[in-house]
Amino acid sequence: MPETEKQLKKETDKWLKKLKETASRIVILNDSEKVRNSVENIHAYIKDSEHFIEKKDFIRAFEAVVYAWGILETCERLDLIKTKNTI
Repeated sequence: MPETEKQLKKETDKWLKKLKETASRIVILNDSEKVRNSVENIHAYIKDSEHFIEKKDFIRAFEAVVYAWGILETCERLDLIKTKNTI
């Protein structure tokens, strides 16, 4: 595996682990269909990332992690969700 690919996999694994830990502590503050769909999308992107890692498609795996983090952080900033350790 080329060095760039190794580094991308390492970063993807690191951020995916952090994301999974954080996503497991999500508490919905503003319960609506849109917020629930956003949380579902976070979990879907986690699964997508795991799938792409299995396929050794590390670019798409990293993209999925980044998308999920973006949704999570946006929902937190809008006070739609919190993680248990931030309440």
